[in-house]
Amino acid sequence: MHLARIAELLQPFLSRASNPCHSEPANAGEEPAVLSPAQLHDISTYIDILLRWNARINLTAIRDPEAIVTRHFGESLFAARYLFPNAGRQGKKDKNSSASSVSSAVKDFDVADLGSGAGFPGLPIKLWAPDISLTLIESSHKKAAFLREVTRALTLTDVNIQAARAETLPAASFQLVTLRAVERFASILPVAANLVAPAGRLALLIGSTQFDPARSLLPELSWSDPEPVPLSHTRILAVAHRPAQ
Repeated sequence: MHLARIAELLQPFLSRASNPCHSEPANAGEEPAVLSPAQLHDISTYIDILLRWNARINLTAIRDPEAIVTRHFGESLFAARYLFPNAGRQGKKDKNSSASSVSSAVKDFDVADLGSGAGFPGLPIKLWAPDISLTLIESSHKKAAFLREVTRALTLTDVNIQAARAETLPAASFQLVTLRAVERFASILPVAANLVAPAGRLALLIGSTQFDPARSLLPELSWSDPEPVPLSHTRILAVAHRPAQ
């Protein structure tokens, strides 16, 4: 897909988040973020690989490239923009440059994407904030193999792919855990919360009707007001904070 078209489709998702993380304040008059040519090229490459693999294994029911951009990358980058509002301001660092494009607050930030599947939202978050340390948790070995190919093709570093069940991973290991479009929501949600370190966050990309059940399942967490996903009537980003010990 042409890079300019990808940029056009993603622009509605890159407006300033209305309630960004208080530790990374956004400027009130800040304009929507603009993805760099390198980021757009990586997204185009990612789509090509996804479509090729999707012909062999079921990674996504969405087959149209433009719908993949808006439904998968758009929603994921909306979450990335909210969770790391300062990380994408300078765009992705040039692969031939040693200059970092992210603040020191993001450097080595431990993020886990639970039930990663086709890599959303974890890999787009990594494209947005390339200096985070990302763990993709995907128990399907075929899907884990896909994630490894994408990671290699995009030359991403500090990405750990765990072809294992999340229950087997050490508790309180990550500063941020993301969860999107997983089955058995009520049973997997406590597992995801168990991976969140003290003072860490749990970020859910879910339907609006799932927000109240999520709060009921995890009353020990402090929940921010849900953020509506652009161009959707039902999808929200819900973020919960674990108290510091």
